[in-house]
Amino acid sequence: MNPNLWLLAAAQGLFLTNNVVFIAVNGLVGLSLAPLGWMATLPVMGYVVGGALSTGLVARSQARWGRKTSFQLGLGVALLSALACAAALHWHSFWLLVASTLVAGYYSANGQLYRFAAGELAAPAFREKAVSLVLAGGLIGAIAGPNLAQQTRDSLGTPFLAAYLALALVALLAMGVIALIRFPAQAPRAAGASSGRPLGEIMRQPVFIVAAACSALGYGVMNLLMAATPLAMQVCGMPFSDAALVLEWHVIGMFAPGFFTGHLIKRFGVLPMMGAGVLLNALCIAIALSGQDLHQFLTALFLLGVGWNFLFTGSTTLAMQAYRPEEKDKAQAAINFCVFATMALTSFASGALVTTQGWTLLNWGSLLPVGLTGLALLWLAAKRRAA
Repeated sequence: MNPNLWLLAAAQGLFLTNNVVFIAVNGLVGLSLAPLGWMATLPVMGYVVGGALSTGLVARSQARWGRKTSFQLGLGVALLSALACAAALHWHSFWLLVASTLVAGYYSANGQLYRFAAGELAAPAFREKAVSLVLAGGLIGAIAGPNLAQQTRDSLGTPFLAAYLALALVALLAMGVIALIRFPAQAPRAAGASSGRPLGEIMRQPVFIVAAACSALGYGVMNLLMAATPLAMQVCGMPFSDAALVLEWHVIGMFAPGFFTGHLIKRFGVLPMMGAGVLLNALCIAIALSGQDLHQFLTALFLLGVGWNFLFTGSTTLAMQAYRPEEKDKAQAAINFCVFATMALTSFASGALVTTQGWTLLNWGSLLPVGLTGLALLWLAAKRRAA
């Protein structure tokens, strides 16, 4: 474990601070500005749609300019989009808010590559631990994000205006952190040099299919329930401080296991750990269906976070088995596109379902992607046993 990994973990934490604040406030700000209630989570959806649309562009910038320059470009977009969100709120413009979060998705597409960059900063034998450690840096976001949203909520009169301005400062801080990281030198690619196998061939591998499916479905379930939680708690009459507490413990569940998930994967194997993530997701839904008190929201969302960590860390580790070094940009872009596309769908569905059908139906519907994730893992395990 070298200093570059710790700095990248700090950058991951600042990235998650941005994400958590967006999740905590964009639905509520959207609800206050939207022409219709079911449109409340469109700003959340805009963030992930922007990420999906940016994956190819980010892949090209990574291939052309390398990790550091591309990451700094993403942070520049984060700075400008946070200021644009603040302007949208100040001018009471719902569609400017949606457009601003759409642009902010470029930063999200960049930040999603921090975990892959972690694998390049460590020796091959320690890649699981490196990925796990960098994801653990999200604990910064777990603490800073909800508290930043809560403490800045009314500090400038207009609810959450100061939160967006604070995110601009977070982006500046992250720029300083990334500037200190020494990424491995990227050899210039000669004209006409092979970029590896065609993307279609890479994507047809069972290991790639399962890695992409579990990344997307695991993130989709997490996003579906997390994005809806502040709205569901508001419907239940709970104050924003309770929603901030639940989100804080949810994100702690997402990233605190990062300090040991890599060790568990090395000891028990990647597929069993991902299976444990599926079981934790199912347990989360069972608790959410048992009632709508604060402790049930908190416990369910904490378990959802831990389940996501096992699935996402495992999926990232599994994905690294599916491509060669010269294929990494297009392969990683394809996986992230699957993640963002699923998140876009669930971001819209969460707002529409929780405001029209309720929290209970939303949780019953979540059982379908959880079941599909489990089936994908069983399929890959069976193919490996038969090989």
